[in-house]
Amino acid sequence: MSSRSEFPLDSRSRRLLRSLIAQYIAEGQPVGSRTLAKSSGLDVSPATIRNVMADLEEAGLVAAPHTSAGRVPTAQGYRVFVDSLLELRPLPEPEIDQLRRELPTDAATPDLLGSASSLLSEITRFVGVVSVPRHEEFPFRHIDFVPLDASRVLVILVFTDGQVQNRVIATQRTYGAGELEQVANYLNQNYAGQRLDEIRARLLREMRDERVRLNSLLAAAVEVAEQAFQTGTGNDMLVSGQTNLMGRQDGADVDRLRELFEAFQRKRDLLQLLERCSHAEGVRLFIGEESGFAPLDSWSLVTAPYGVDGRVLGVLGVIGPTRMAYERVIPVVQATARLISNALHRA
Repeated sequence: MSSRSEFPLDSRSRRLLRSLIAQYIAEGQPVGSRTLAKSSGLDVSPATIRNVMADLEEAGLVAAPHTSAGRVPTAQGYRVFVDSLLELRPLPEPEIDQLRRELPTDAATPDLLGSASSLLSEITRFVGVVSVPRHEEFPFRHIDFVPLDASRVLVILVFTDGQVQNRVIATQRTYGAGELEQVANYLNQNYAGQRLDEIRARLLREMRDERVRLNSLLAAAVEVAEQAFQTGTGNDMLVSGQTNLMGRQDGADVDRLRELFEAFQRKRDLLQLLERCSHAEGVRLFIGEESGFAPLDSWSLVTAPYGVDGRVLGVLGVIGPTRMAYERVIPVVQATARLISNALHRA
């Protein structure tokens, strides 16, 4: 998770902070000293608790909203809670089995990731987000060519994860159906199971080899593959459950909510943030302003990467209020990422 902030808290302060945050997450109301005295189980007076709360407020871990006698956790308080006070347990096996049943693990990647986004939203009641890798991140399984006219060819690419992509390319000369079939057979026999960028690089290397430079079939394969195997320009992102945030902003005004909804529509900036998360191992958690992305200043983002054979393909996660049940959301995100990785590994 994100870098830890250290605060010199004694055992009593830690226990009271943990109790206050748990109470606030559960009820959403400022927590007073008398309530803390009961919920913490400590044999101390409300006056003592008020003194501890004053120290925690001075440390920036809690705040008193308006004129309320109660206090609420700050983003820094949540950070200390998650990093050092929260007891995370793996998702129970029955719930993992339910996730496994509800994810269409034998479906094509877009359907699998779309289901993951919806499922994250449904389980947490917040927003589920999943970055979608480019087709080219997956090895190709099969290729076919169909001549359209003197200078255009339809390319049909089938990837190992079940995706099918059609591309129309322009060629420098006319190719007959028989010649295109030979090129397709050559590519399928020699390059199936490799990613498109790997194929293009290998073809070019082989063309530079004097022993095969005059091979007309290879020359045709290079010319067609140069365009057929062009890689895309960027990833996409799936978002589910935006309306779950209505009325859940916990102090964030309507303008902040609108700003986040607009970010969902633009996608670009959120995708860049998810891209940053893909370079971290395991769960990454941004609380409030920690993300450096203004529309998320009043929210939390919990993410985990997914991928195959140690190669990260994308990131999935949950966006919700800072007042979320982290001990519940984090294991759900972890388990979902692991199941997606396993499904893609079997593809």
